[in-house]
Amino acid sequence: MIGAAEIAAMKPGACLINNSRGTVVDLDALTAALRAGHLAGVAVDVFPREPASNKEPFSTPLQGLPNVILTPHIGGSTEEAQERIGEEVARKLVDHALSASTAGAVNVPQVQPPPQRPGTARFAHAHRNVPGVLGRVNAAFSVRGLNVVAQHLQTDGDSGYVVVDAETAPDDAVATAVLSELRRVPGTVRARLVEGAKAPPPA
Repeated sequence: MIGAAEIAAMKPGACLINNSRGTVVDLDALTAALRAGHLAGVAVDVFPREPASNKEPFSTPLQGLPNVILTPHIGGSTEEAQERIGEEVARKLVDHALSASTAGAVNVPQVQPPPQRPGTARFAHAHRNVPGVLGRVNAAFSVRGLNVVAQHLQTDGDSGYVVVDAETAPDDAVATAVLSELRRVPGTVRARLVEGAKAPPPA
């Protein structure tokens, strides 16, 4: 516990930051040290008693004092943070649906492919990270004489994720055949033709 004696032992003009536990620092002693000018500033994001919801008032003796920063310990619980998180999640879902991007994901390998090349179809393949999978994925294109113009692979632990752009029309029967073959590759978790990523034909 940091009380009046401990605060008095601090160098005059020091700043105190508490982001551990609300009961670690005596707020009344901290307030007195600020008012007396012994401390130059305080930043606190934990309090002995915190509101259980937005409907409960928040009160601390530090409110209204100069050189004080008060922030919520769980920043993600603020209304503003929740709104931003919702918007970010929606953007990530749209990016994944339209481009096969997994950037920002925490439980799959992160791949952020560039815009799809014109005149190609984009395939996304999630798989177990075991030997031979990528060879079988590439064989699905090569046996049909398709040119792979871009390939983005990332592995993380026992998971793998690859995005492939190949020179074929997304609605072509060959693309459908490739997709069926990709789904039969041992170790496949999920394979899809990225419909939202259809690129314009070459000029």
